[in-house]
Amino acid sequence: MTTYTILIILSGLVIFSYLFDLVASKTKVPSVLLLLLLGIGLRFLVDYLKIQTFNFLSILPTLGTVGLILIVFEGSLELKYDREKNKIIKSAFFSALTILLATASIITLIIYQITHKDLYTCIANAIPFSVISSAIAIPSAAALGKQDREFVIYESSFSDILGIIIFNFAITNHSITTSAFIGLGLSTFLIILLSAIACVVLLYVMGKLVHHIKFFLIISILILVYAIGQSYHLSSLVLILSTGLFLNNADTIRNAWFRSVFLYKNLSADLSQLYQLSAESAFILRTFFFVIFGFTMNISELNDKPVLANGFFILVTIFAVRFFFLKVFKNGALSPIGYIAPRGLISILLYFNLPKSLKVAEVGPSFLFLVVLGTSLVMTLGITLSKNKPEETSTV
Repeated sequence: MTTYTILIILSGLVIFSYLFDLVASKTKVPSVLLLLLLGIGLRFLVDYLKIQTFNFLSILPTLGTVGLILIVFEGSLELKYDREKNKIIKSAFFSALTILLATASIITLIIYQITHKDLYTCIANAIPFSVISSAIAIPSAAALGKQDREFVIYESSFSDILGIIIFNFAITNHSITTSAFIGLGLSTFLIILLSAIACVVLLYVMGKLVHHIKFFLIISILILVYAIGQSYHLSSLVLILSTGLFLNNADTIRNAWFRSVFLYKNLSADLSQLYQLSAESAFILRTFFFVIFGFTMNISELNDKPVLANGFFILVTIFAVRFFFLKVFKNGALSPIGYIAPRGLISILLYFNLPKSLKVAEVGPSFLFLVVLGTSLVMTLGITLSKNKPEETSTV
């Protein structure tokens, strides 16, 4: 395959992804679903033409991690905080936490019935299936009313963060002990402290940089700190979310010393450019990630009736638990928010980060693909059939 052929394929994928975004805005069909189907189609074409390819799974975790960072950062840069939003934030947090724990508990039982493995292994495998993917949920909420959109951004981001915290806790502690919870508390305190320092330092650096290349430097610093934190099993996604929120709300801080040292004339324009760069970079990475994930799937394994049946039970669990607890934490109409529970980028990343000793054949990549595809289809149908108009909002 020549250099020009590769360039044609890569640019073609980006163009298709752009067209899919246009289709998604008109039809409410998530562009991620179309990207997965494109990847599947390319796999059939490559197999038919007998073209040799390399192992794309080796680059999938890296693409997904950077994409997740940029998507959460982009979403947080959209949020303006005021005291009136405390209720939304509190509701979204407890909704994400409760739904995550309840879903993980029931899916653990389903995996136990499938595999008959020990409970620890089943819990570790259940967590990736229990986390809402902000990479899919946030773009899919773009057409919702303001309050519903903010609820989805907060809830899906909290779900990602809490999912990573619980996942790291599960794979590093084979038993629940007092020392394990002390370690969790210390790591949580450390990442909150690191986040606070990073927020202030990045804002100061943005104001002092005079070079015409500055925003990729900021993003690179964020990725660097995230990677260092994750290598020590810290939930560094907290840092990404808090940094975006802090930067976009720094101008609301009234302290005179803070404003004189950290705020500068072009902050608003810089944040606008940083948001645009993050959004376009996330678009590129999301495109390649989901096309490659679809490309790497063995579709023939989906003909296995037990896989289809078990996948169906997990889908029912995901949405039954979600609607049940949303009635508790959210006032007003539950549709279409009740259907926005996609599994995607974060689920795939957590699955591939499972230690080999914890992976089981019965819950393989094809099983994960089925759940990712199923939740996206249910979300698509739910949003499409919902009677809620885009401009309507609900009290959260």
